[in-house]
Amino acid sequence: MTADNEIDIKEAFQRAQKGHNNKAKLVASLKSRYNKLEDKSLFHEEFAHYLKYAMIVYKREPAVENVIEFVARFATKEEEEEEEEDDDDAEDDHPFQSFIFNFLLESHKANSHAVRFRVCQLINKLLGSMAENAQIDDDLFDRIHQAMLVRVTDKFPNVRIQAALAMTRLQQPTDPDCPTINAFMLILENDTNAEVRRAVLSCIAMSPRTLPKVLKRTRDIKENVRKLAYQVLADKVHIKALSIAQRVSLLQQGLHDTSEAVREVVCSRLLPAWLLRLDGNIIELLHRLDVENCAETALETLKAIFKNILTEDLTCENVLYWRALCEFIRSKGDDGDEMLEQVLPDAATYADYLCGYLKAVPVLSEEQRADFNQVELVMTKEFISHQLIHLIGCLDTNEEGGRKRVLAVLQDMLALPQTPSSLVFLLTEKLLNLIPDDHRRIQTVAEIISDVREPITEASQPVDENESRRRQVQLAEVKVRILEAKQTLEDCISAQEFSRAAELKDTITDLENRRNQILQEIAESNQVADKEVRTEKNDPDTLLRCLTMCAELLKQMNIKTRIGPTISALMSSLILPSIASAHPAVRNMAVVCLGTCALHSKELAKTHMVLLLQIAQLDEVKIRISALRDIIDLLLLFGFQLLSETAATEPAPPSQSSPENQDDDTAVATEEKADVPEDTAQSILVMLSEFLDSEVSDLRTETAEGLAKLMYTGRISSAKMLSRLVLLWYNPVTEDDIRLRHCLGVFFQLYARESRAHQEVVEESFLPTVRTLMNAPATSPLAEVDINNVVELFVELTRPGALIKPSTNTEVCVHDYMAVRICGEMLKDPTAPEVRLYAKTLSNLELSRDVTVREDMQTLLQQLVQVVKDRVCLRALEKMIYQLADSKEQAELLSTTALQPLDVNADGMYHWEVTRVFVFTGQRKACTAKGGRKPSRRAESSEESDGENVPESASMVRPSRRAKTAALEKTKLDLNPLINQEANVS
Repeated sequence: MTADNEIDIKEAFQRAQKGHNNKAKLVASLKSRYNKLEDKSLFHEEFAHYLKYAMIVYKREPAVENVIEFVARFATKEEEEEEEEDDDDAEDDHPFQSFIFNFLLESHKANSHAVRFRVCQLINKLLGSMAENAQIDDDLFDRIHQAMLVRVTDKFPNVRIQAALAMTRLQQPTDPDCPTINAFMLILENDTNAEVRRAVLSCIAMSPRTLPKVLKRTRDIKENVRKLAYQVLADKVHIKALSIAQRVSLLQQGLHDTSEAVREVVCSRLLPAWLLRLDGNIIELLHRLDVENCAETALETLKAIFKNILTEDLTCENVLYWRALCEFIRSKGDDGDEMLEQVLPDAATYADYLCGYLKAVPVLSEEQRADFNQVELVMTKEFISHQLIHLIGCLDTNEEGGRKRVLAVLQDMLALPQTPSSLVFLLTEKLLNLIPDDHRRIQTVAEIISDVREPITEASQPVDENESRRRQVQLAEVKVRILEAKQTLEDCISAQEFSRAAELKDTITDLENRRNQILQEIAESNQVADKEVRTEKNDPDTLLRCLTMCAELLKQMNIKTRIGPTISALMSSLILPSIASAHPAVRNMAVVCLGTCALHSKELAKTHMVLLLQIAQLDEVKIRISALRDIIDLLLLFGFQLLSETAATEPAPPSQSSPENQDDDTAVATEEKADVPEDTAQSILVMLSEFLDSEVSDLRTETAEGLAKLMYTGRISSAKMLSRLVLLWYNPVTEDDIRLRHCLGVFFQLYARESRAHQEVVEESFLPTVRTLMNAPATSPLAEVDINNVVELFVELTRPGALIKPSTNTEVCVHDYMAVRICGEMLKDPTAPEVRLYAKTLSNLELSRDVTVREDMQTLLQQLVQVVKDRVCLRALEKMIYQLADSKEQAELLSTTALQPLDVNADGMYHWEVTRVFVFTGQRKACTAKGGRKPSRRAESSEESDGENVPESASMVRPSRRAKTAALEKTKLDLNPLINQEANVS
């Protein structure tokens, strides 16, 4: 190398052969020397001389390939320099480039096929290395063109391949008579070598002339040619450039090709390319096919597209689309099942796909959880996983092999620690759906829980150093004895003591065996001895995962399946210990498991009812709601009889309510009336009543829903509780609680229509509800309630025609009882502001047609007309009297101007007895509310701790005999003991 970093040609060629050398520096150094030469002919001759050494080598040796690459870069260096100078007046004369092309063109007819191959290769590299806007002389272009047209007919395939590649930039697609394209089409049709056809396919320009030739190569006899033809069509041809027949033909041939590689190219390259050009619109792609005449091909195309949705290509939108589509098809029955077989893969294939996707869901570290993008990615992956798991329900699992594979994948995913916790519930559900037998379900889930909580780990056993040292000493001794024996053997051989030598040889063999044995023992001891042991895990994530599986198992078990040893073991080892966990999520799931498990065993329910009651009052809100749901479910299933059996061994749960509230919240468990202690059941109802006043909307809603269920199923019957629910429904505080409003709105209609007994409870709650609203303070939200709307609700709920099964008792209806109560309330204080409301309500009631009832109502109404002073009320009452009267009496009534009261007290106030009946613990108790002065607001506030309870009158004034007789006829109850008791008092 010269002092100015210039090198001679020979050294450049020698260094160019080595791949690790920087060819750019070699080219720059040699070019620097070339540019300084005035006479470049000597340089050209010497360069050609050294180039010939590489051109005579036919084999693709790395050294030769490096030299060819070096020559191509050196020949195009002039163009790179001109581009950098960006000189419009620069000469286009490239002496070395012209020389190298002339040299190669003169050599292309050489007898040696190696030379012809290297000539075509160099021309290909030279033309490929030129810039996009490079220009060459027309004469040179024609000479290159003619030479390569000759060489594409060479008898050696490699020469033809390089010649075809060299003509890539010589094509003129717009020229209908382009000789290069004509030669390419001729080669595609007639060349016997598949690699030559592949080379032409890779470089031919797409045009209306060449497209049919390329399409024909999709039916080539060679797999590699067909595969490349589909790749070229995917990359270079727009779907709109193909006719419908060509598209359908491509899909039919490609999807049914005998080669898996060709089918894979169609699925992974051609279809995605078409979808990309159609903006991913699958419907548009189907529109581009003749689906009416090739429905099978269209279905196979959809299957290929679904199969080709790779892990990274799945999005929330398209996976939800596929789930909705498959579930819709499945809902079509047998016809849908046939179509699903064409849309979805078989169960085993889908299970493997699902397994691969779930394993690819990343597990974030603590640092990654701070990255919002990482969290968003995981959330997307989990959503997609949810939809893929849902699709398991659409698979055909009747085939034994596919079902077993799906079961195996679901079990593996549940046992895998990397599986997101949010997927455990759904995976367990799908697993249990595939196992019809409850006992097998229990066994399967128990095994998974055991593997998750107590995974098998390898415990290392420490190596005994003393034992290791002892073996090393033994090994050294044996080696020394072997050396000594070998030396003695050589001496015996030299002394020709062959018998002694034979004995020594046997001794050496024994020593070597002993040495090998010691070496094996040392090797085994050096390896860390591993022992499989089960280590219990108690971290929150593991406990939550196990409890979730347990909860879903208990949920899907048949309610008649009893608790066996396996579930009992889970109760003692997992569920009950988790109740005391410090982590709320674990504690909540344990409460859910406890309540669900108790549904399968009455003994278990009795044992843990008090615990659930305590949790419902003392824990966090979410856990209290879970415990409340458990309590409601247990009461619905076992009734209040469960409380009596629980109370026999456990004290009643504490209550913070006042004695007044406890008295007002008295209710009945209708199926076990005589067995339930009043204090136990009452304390439960008081607790629920307190929850109705809770500021936590979720707890309030859950309580209201639970009470509605208990009342609808007949587990409790309480007019007071129904009144509370009505007030809660109308309370403006619950306006935004949509679930509460919807639940109670449906409940009131269903409850009142169910039976006559339910309507009587509604009727009994009417007056307490109205009193609470009328007496509500101005600061109370209840003051904003439209009381007329509330009254209309009660009237509609108690109409005789509202019953699903009308009562057989046609003489007296619930509206008759309501009319008596309203009349009694009006007679207590005829000047009260609510009298007008009561009068309007009376006019809306549907009274029975029984003669006795009508006569009694006429008597009551006549008494009201005598004491009511409000004109509007009087008109309403007189109109009602007229409607109840017979035709003979109507004329007489019209002429009557005033009616006298039957019994007036000294203070001018009429008194009427109203009977209220509360039923509790199977005993019908009656109390009488006697007429008297209306208690003051102050007196009411002392009686009502929550502002909604209805006070009882304290005065005991004896009403008239006729009025009492009418009341007894209306209530149809045996009040003789109460009447006798009242007579004794008076």
